[in-house]
Amino acid sequence: MTLRQAQDTAQTTTPPPARRASGRGPLIHPAWWVAAIAFVTIVGAAAFTAAPGLLVDPLHGEFGWSRGTIGVGITLQLALYGLTAPFAAALMDRFGIRPVVAFALTMITLGSLGTVWMSESWQFVLGWGVLVGGGSGCMALAFGATITTRWFAKRQGLVSGLLTAGGASGQLIFLPILAVLIGEFGWRAASITIALVAAAVIPFVMLLLRGYPADIGLAPYGATEIVPRPAPAAGAALRTVRVLGTALRTKAFWLLAGAFAICGITTNGLIRTHFVPAAHDHGMETVAAASLLAVIGLFDVAGTIFSGWLTDRFNPVVLLGVYYSLRGISLIFLPMLLAPEIHLPMVFFIVFYGLDWVATVPPTLALCREVWPEDAPIVFGWVLASHQVGAGLVAWAGGVVRDVTGTYDLVWYAAGALCAAAALMSLVVPRAPVTES
Repeated sequence: MTLRQAQDTAQTTTPPPARRASGRGPLIHPAWWVAAIAFVTIVGAAAFTAAPGLLVDPLHGEFGWSRGTIGVGITLQLALYGLTAPFAAALMDRFGIRPVVAFALTMITLGSLGTVWMSESWQFVLGWGVLVGGGSGCMALAFGATITTRWFAKRQGLVSGLLTAGGASGQLIFLPILAVLIGEFGWRAASITIALVAAAVIPFVMLLLRGYPADIGLAPYGATEIVPRPAPAAGAALRTVRVLGTALRTKAFWLLAGAFAICGITTNGLIRTHFVPAAHDHGMETVAAASLLAVIGLFDVAGTIFSGWLTDRFNPVVLLGVYYSLRGISLIFLPMLLAPEIHLPMVFFIVFYGLDWVATVPPTLALCREVWPEDAPIVFGWVLASHQVGAGLVAWAGGVVRDVTGTYDLVWYAAGALCAAAALMSLVVPRAPVTES
């Protein structure tokens, strides 16, 4: 350790004089305030994730692009959302949380706003796919994993559930609004709204988001000793790839990544992208279908928080097996429930599916912390990458199946079968820690 590193460590590990003299910490641990700020940030950034399923029909109608062509841009956005996440986690270690997240929100703003003037499909792919996709990757679940790992020694399952639910809350808030804007003013109004919301979040990130508890002389929530702020880790990209290389040599990673890819296929890629067009095929109004997705977001908040609470108390492997099994059963019944009007069986599906939407995240993150204790956020970022690659593939493939067959039925049945495979994969994940990185 150099003299400068020793001085930096001493500065970050020495509590402020007033707090040391009083011997008492704040009534509410600042970790909860950091989690609240991260939650608000994720909620604001979630506005753009609500839009893809609403854009398919308007873009098809205005430009004549096929659903497969539109799906390329959505696929790239979803894939980059996942592939950027592990590098973002390492960049946060290198440069800090605030500059990385602020830069990501700027990319989202520019990408969404740029689509307002597009006239060719490649411009949609560039703006929505590359800029929004790359920016959203830094706001992915790896961001929540970083906050949870740094600031909490206890209640990690609950906090990961809360932060995961932030994305669903954003969907709940913005999806009906975006649907009404598109219906009244066209899809460009939705793009402008998304850009403004992402830009509005940037000041909160820069002013209020803290990187480590040691920055304010405190231990993480639930811990008794201050954890020194580590020196900035050089070679973020190299470290990210090295962690992946280590993870690829383990059975646990392949099983978790495979199951989480199916999770992405059956949530972001399928329901979020294709539910509104599929419901419209059966005569349902777009705003009504979008409102159903918003209700999914409402129940997802409750389901994900409850899943985090369960993860702190029960075997995460068993929880994943149950979640995937229930999701598969619900998807197999969906083609029989789609109709012009919203009826009671459809409401039951929405509630049931909503409770299970991303309930898989807290137990998956818990297993990453258990198997890779030193590199959990980065490994989870790579697991999330598989989630988004799976989502991206089915966002494209679902559109192609619809173009060829005229219906989404085959896609729903295939997704149900894949959930059964994900349940089996989850139940055999080994839980022995891997310390090499």
